[in-house]
Amino acid sequence: MAGRKRHLLVDTLGLILVAVVQAANVQDRDGAKVVIDKARWFGWLRVIFADGGYAGALVSWARETFRGQGTRLEIVPKLGAGFRVLAKRWIVERTFSWFNHYHRLSKDYEVKPNHSEAFIYAAATRLMLRRLTPKPAK
Repeated sequence: MAGRKRHLLVDTLGLILVAVVQAANVQDRDGAKVVIDKARWFGWLRVIFADGGYAGALVSWARETFRGQGTRLEIVPKLGAGFRVLAKRWIVERTFSWFNHYHRLSKDYEVKPNHSEAFIYAAATRLMLRRLTPKPAK
């Protein structure tokens, strides 16, 4: 495997709900289908935000997948040339940046994608536990 793609579904705090790791030759839309299929377990989801790379037939596929559940896939449009913070999209980008603090997630060290997914969940668990523990008094 010459590379990996990580697809994440996070909540508004950036905490991971679903992580999928696939080969780099898998199209983003196909990876998103796996994430969305796993997201069906979360019946309380109402809106899933995605960037423009996921536009197209994926939106109608998601509509069929979530039929009757009340969840929709919303594409966040790009706002012209140059760098701009896109609404809601920065949350998942921040989550990806948290992984760079973990050596095993900073590079593709794992042989199997499901091992990489397991380390993503372990890192997310550690992040959540650190937030739960009270800060020591100075």
